[in-house]
Amino acid sequence: MRVEVGGFFGILLLIGIVYAVLNVVQSHASLTMKAVWIAALLMLPLLGLIAWFFFGPREAKKGL
Repeated sequence: MRVEVGGFFGILLLIGIVYAVLNVVQSHASLTMKAVWIAALLMLPLLGLIAWFFFGPREAKKGL
């Protein structure tokens, strides 16, 4: 079984991965966690992006 991602969906996936990697790099997570998240995003693009969206490192919201 071969899975190929191309066209418009591929561009959207690439943009999502780049956005997620930049957010992980800029987060306050430990260096080890950053490396794990980046590896997951690069080795499992779609699954990694979905996991990052729900469980990835987030910046603390600044309240009033």
